[in-house]
Amino acid sequence: GEYFDFVMEAIQKAEAETGERKGHYLNVTAPTPEEMYKRAEYAKEIGAPIIMHDYITGGFCANTGLANWCRDNGMLLHIHRAMHAVLDRNPHHGIHFRVLTKILRLSGGDHLHSGTVVGKLEGDREATLGWIDIMRDRFIKEDRSRGIFFDQDWGSMPGVMPVASGGIHVWH
Repeated sequence: GEYFDFVMEAIQKAEAETGERKGHYLNVTAPTPEEMYKRAEYAKEIGAPIIMHDYITGGFCANTGLANWCRDNGMLLHIHRAMHAVLDRNPHHGIHFRVLTKILRLSGGDHLHSGTVVGKLEGDREATLGWIDIMRDRFIKEDRSRGIFFDQDWGSMPGVMPVASGGIHVWH
């Protein structure tokens, strides 16, 4: 609670000084779902419109519950992908980020760090564009150059807004 209070105070101060809208994604990831919900409730109570969850470290089931809670409480859920590289960077074992993206879309969330084709989290351009398609499009046509191996129709399943992450700046 104290950290959240400090952050919200800083946001309000920055808005007052600049006249601009400011924000921060309060991270509610916790060791237990019960603590996660306490943090989410407190974030809502102090006026945060968006909270953040690390869906891999927090767990997919916990993420689904939190996504449902956010919908019921009028809050946005930003998804962080902490620990993904442990699973998706080794070409010999693990889970490809394309699969982790699909799991997230099924689990729920409003936006996800998608990686970029420049910056500190730079990745393969075509693969990155492929999982961005998976996040946001209702129908994805097979495109093996982007790692899409078959047509995929998500029907009424909500999309996830891809968010550029890691070292993006004007010189790119």
